[in-house]
Amino acid sequence: MRIAGDIQRFLKVKSSGRLLAALIVYGIGTGILAPMNAVYLREQLSLSKNEIAAVFAVSLFLNMLLTLASGFYSDRLRRKKALPMIAAAICMVGLVLYMRAQTFGGAMAGMATALAPSGMIMGQLFAMARNHYRQHAGSIVEMAMLWLRTGYSVGFFGGLLLGANVYLIAGFGGVLWGNLAGYAGLLLLLLVYREASPPASAAAAANRELGEAFSPAMLLAILMLSCADAIRGLYLPLLVNERFGRPAVMSYLWSAQAVFELLFMTLAGYWAARFGSARVIALGGACAIAVYAVYAASSPIGLIFAAQPVYSLFVSVLYGVAMGYVQRMFIRRTGFGASLFVFISQAASLIGYLLPVAVRGISPAIFLIPAALTLAALLLIAFRLRGLAAGTRQERQTGV
Repeated sequence: MRIAGDIQRFLKVKSSGRLLAALIVYGIGTGILAPMNAVYLREQLSLSKNEIAAVFAVSLFLNMLLTLASGFYSDRLRRKKALPMIAAAICMVGLVLYMRAQTFGGAMAGMATALAPSGMIMGQLFAMARNHYRQHAGSIVEMAMLWLRTGYSVGFFGGLLLGANVYLIAGFGGVLWGNLAGYAGLLLLLLVYREASPPASAAAAANRELGEAFSPAMLLAILMLSCADAIRGLYLPLLVNERFGRPAVMSYLWSAQAVFELLFMTLAGYWAARFGSARVIALGGACAIAVYAVYAASSPIGLIFAAQPVYSLFVSVLYGVAMGYVQRMFIRRTGFGASLFVFISQAASLIGYLLPVAVRGISPAIFLIPAALTLAALLLIAFRLRGLAAGTRQERQTGV
């Protein structure tokens, strides 16, 4: 069976286990803190809603700038490993500052230092990984990227559950030290990882690898889909807590999503190879609209749980297939391509952080916004597919 054979080859590639472990550990560290950040700023530092939004917005904006700058710069480097290692060390320093913060200014400085370099980690890890698998297993490069991204997701959702338990035992301090331990673990794994690939061999492999034509319409569509997911990620926990009065329900919903993500990322990767990435991205968007409709209709908790596997397919497509699609647009500039997708995700998150300032109250109707964004993205994808089909017909007629 092809899938089983590809997985075996992936696991047998030299240093594949270290790359996968690095992303899982990084995901765990990120997941431990992710849902607790806003609560920490509110309860421990007594910051207002607007101050919390400002802390996140400024930190994320700096993150976006550093991510894109590192993408431009890293393609000039023979080895990229130093960038995520330096970024992880700076993030650890920022976390120590964040733990000691007592005021809005201290929280801003600590969060900015801890968060701003983190985009360099994700972008450059995937740039390194693409070069690594080009050299050692060129036929499974795209699937390897998907499985590594799945490893990060598994770690992140595991971190969410771990963080909830750590909070019960050790409070906010334990959660922050858990996040710092994630960066320390990543740093150690990168120290023992031997980066592959002289640029010459990577360039030769890139010439043999199929890329994607540059498409502003597809980049805008992926940004819209990411914005929709960011809004859902921000508001669904608030809505679930308000409607059902049990914050723990959200952890179970995230876990239900994670269970299906490994399977769907694998399937979506093979579907993209067979039917084309744009068509699979459109399928994921259609699934997302169906789930947003469930949320907007004030559905019972059982139906919301039942919708999670459908949303898992969308998430798998967005952070797996769409990620590879963007990277292949810049097939000879792996650092920039990997960083650009992270930049798009961060831009979507920034919109999600700023939206609460403009939107009053929380109601199921708010999910009409991500549904509208997703519908607009599907129209852009349809426009792109129509253009590709017209080009193919023209080429055939010219050939005849």
